[in-house]
Amino acid sequence: MGENQLVEIMSADLALDEALAAAVEFARSAVVDEVGAERVGEHLEVAMEGERLATHLFDCTSPGYRGWRWAVTLARTPDAQGPTVCDVVLLPGPDSLVAPQWVPWSDRVQPGDLGVGDVFPTSPQDPRLVAGFTDEDDLEGLGSLSPLAPSTWELGLGRARVLSPIGRDDAADRWYASETGPDSAMAKSAPLPCLSCGFLMPMGGAFGQLFAVCANVMSPADGRVVALNFGCGAHSEVQVEEILGDETARDEVRSDEEFSGDVLPVGGDLDAIEDVSSDAHSDEDAADEPPLDALILDDDLVEDAMEDLIDSVPSESVEGLLLDDSGESDEPSETAEPAAGKAPKRSRGRGWLRGRSN
Repeated sequence: MGENQLVEIMSADLALDEALAAAVEFARSAVVDEVGAERVGEHLEVAMEGERLATHLFDCTSPGYRGWRWAVTLARTPDAQGPTVCDVVLLPGPDSLVAPQWVPWSDRVQPGDLGVGDVFPTSPQDPRLVAGFTDEDDLEGLGSLSPLAPSTWELGLGRARVLSPIGRDDAADRWYASETGPDSAMAKSAPLPCLSCGFLMPMGGAFGQLFAVCANVMSPADGRVVALNFGCGAHSEVQVEEILGDETARDEVRSDEEFSGDVLPVGGDLDAIEDVSSDAHSDEDAADEPPLDALILDDDLVEDAMEDLIDSVPSESVEGLLLDDSGESDEPSETAEPAAGKAPKRSRGRGWLRGRSN
């Protein structure tokens, strides 16, 4: 069986055969005999496919084949009066739902489709690879740049095939035209190229003339092959330019009215400032203290206070302590007797203030 596909009928240059065009019911009966009358719809058209060869198209009414057509091909011989059925097939129409065009599996897999556990074999005739003993990968130059290269990377050992010139050019063109190439939007807006960046890791061999590996974690190309004329905003030599005005602004914490501290003049001595501050505080303390004359109370006030204090104490305990102005005791003499019914008169005790008055 062949593949079902849309048949393009070219009947513009062919004259319509009247006998074949009139055999509509004959063609319908051929389809009904094959699939049943319930699946055959109305007649759509007739088209000439060759001399005395025509195809009648009927609508397909099956639910799963909307837009498809029943094609009945009829033919007749020059001497025959009636047509003959050549073929009855179901073909897709312009509005039918069909599967996409078949693509071989080797051509169907695209870059990025390979997942975990998937295996993609390489064809033995892949033009991107050549035999390893051809020295196409320039192992000598790679070994001279990296003395710690694997021991199996020797001519004729380890790898059976290496990159061919076709494969090398294909990779270079692909990388150069990728988003890490010089034509990307990132590279065009970069301040400096990767060639002068400190995070650039050179590559050995022929690829080192145009490509390297980015090792900047802040770059979108970290760990990827980049062109030497690629660039990004994470270049190692990018510096932020400080823009200063004509005057440097100062933040005044206090106003002149609120500030009460001592100001150190330019070139002044800090010890001298402390001495001046101490003298100023001493003058303030002296101004706050009352004068010495203000501490000497009035004699009359003191005497009145002392008299009130003596009156509150029994007279027997303090009469011997009071002295008058002459220094004599206030106690009555043995020869002098008090008048009858009168208590002896007490002195106001001025002798207590002698030291104060002097």
